[in-house]
Amino acid sequence: MAGGKLTPRQKMINLMYLVFIAMLALNMSKEVLSAFGILNNKIVESNVITDARNESSFQQLSQKAADQPKQYGDKKDKVEKIRAISKEFNDYIETIKADFTKEFKKDENGNLPFEAMDKGDMVDEKWFEGDKPSKKGKEFLEKIASFVTKIKDVGGSSIAEIELKKIQNRFSTTPVFSKTENKKIEWMEYNYKGFPLIATITKLSQLQADIKTTESDIINGMFQSDLVAAASLTAYQPIVVPEKTAFFQGEAVKGKIILGKFDPNLVAKSVIVNGTSVKATAGQAEFSFGAGNVGEHEITGSFNFDENGKVISLPIKGNYVVVPKPNSATISADKMNVVYRGVTNPMTISFAGISADKVSASAPGLSSNGKPGSYKMNPGSGTEVAINVTGTLPDDSKVSDKKIFRIKSIPAPTGCIGGEYGVVKGAKSRLEVSQITAKMLDFDFEVKLRVTGFSLKVAGQATVVVSGDRVNAQCKAALAKAGRGDQVTISDIKTKLEGSDILLSRTAVVIYEIQ
Repeated sequence: MAGGKLTPRQKMINLMYLVFIAMLALNMSKEVLSAFGILNNKIVESNVITDARNESSFQQLSQKAADQPKQYGDKKDKVEKIRAISKEFNDYIETIKADFTKEFKKDENGNLPFEAMDKGDMVDEKWFEGDKPSKKGKEFLEKIASFVTKIKDVGGSSIAEIELKKIQNRFSTTPVFSKTENKKIEWMEYNYKGFPLIATITKLSQLQADIKTTESDIINGMFQSDLVAAASLTAYQPIVVPEKTAFFQGEAVKGKIILGKFDPNLVAKSVIVNGTSVKATAGQAEFSFGAGNVGEHEITGSFNFDENGKVISLPIKGNYVVVPKPNSATISADKMNVVYRGVTNPMTISFAGISADKVSASAPGLSSNGKPGSYKMNPGSGTEVAINVTGTLPDDSKVSDKKIFRIKSIPAPTGCIGGEYGVVKGAKSRLEVSQITAKMLDFDFEVKLRVTGFSLKVAGQATVVVSGDRVNAQCKAALAKAGRGDQVTISDIKTKLEGSDILLSRTAVVIYEIQ
């Protein structure tokens, strides 16, 4: 086509060839833009799952803080503040995304017109002035730096040094070396200047994913620090366990001191109780002394160990009450401070100073467990139940007391694929033969759950509603169109508690990622 005078026909052929090349380039560009859009949707979907997982972890931490405020209260407060910082930063980025895309209308599936978002003029105009960041651009950079600083200030020593470095690297805005230009380019320019709008939106969604990952890592790291601390002798807690909670005047106070973390091979070098040395045995020491006058008394002392050439002293602190005669009942739930509807709650009920065979208790749903002092509670409707207790003294006189217990429903279960929950990874063939089940996480009672139905959703395809606990032919047909990396959502899981007609709360979803 070079050289010589071209005929009109040849000129037309050349022009058509150029148009054809341009069309190919245009199609390739649309494919790339669509790919960015699909990636953005996957990141957004994954962020929703991470949010749910972080919320679940925080609720577990909150429960531990309620049960053991001294051990977990400070961690819970820090995580709560970090979650607030993360939400503020995440919402700020969401506002930016909404502002950049406000002129684009979403389709019926909620998708942006990816192929039309090929220009970066809006981002360049708002975030740059020439080669430098504009006022809005500087604000964006300051928000990133401020997020890391706030996380560090709130977390303090609760965040391990190696984890803090990961966070700092994750949100680093230092200049980036460009192989194309063979020089370092400012982070803002390298990542956002001149890019198609859909690419910028995807990068902002990924920044939101980094925020949620940071939140998750911090929560997990705080739980991990407890496991590390448990390996040290400082994790052992001496506990005073009297033979009974109250003593008659003139009785001998008997009981034992045990360690909260019992080790049969651990013997103290010495044990001091109320200024007197007592004999130490495997992980415990028995004591006996006069009860004293009516009123409250302290038990103090120390467990002493040799560790790395030093004496480690663990303080003993307890108390007991001396009373003239029993005047109140001792009622405690063996597993928790509430009773759960739908399960059998074991209970121990007694009166201080009265033998178990002289104590009787009554309440709706309460029955004997076969031996004195042992009961089982199966609460019915309502929000609380009153347990009435009567004790017979040696002179055949009666003393009575009662206590109110809260009634709670069984917590929501978590969906599982082949016994695994959260995000499960594997081949399509595994999902096709796996059973959809549900389990109770961190629940103290043995319960039998049965899945009676669920919904299966493959990205880009209609939701399949299934009756039973395994995928059906429609599911397999939908899975056949899915590829490696696609995520399958199992939701609307219907779970039944076997042996009961109680409706359980909504079962948490489970995700299956195809490998």
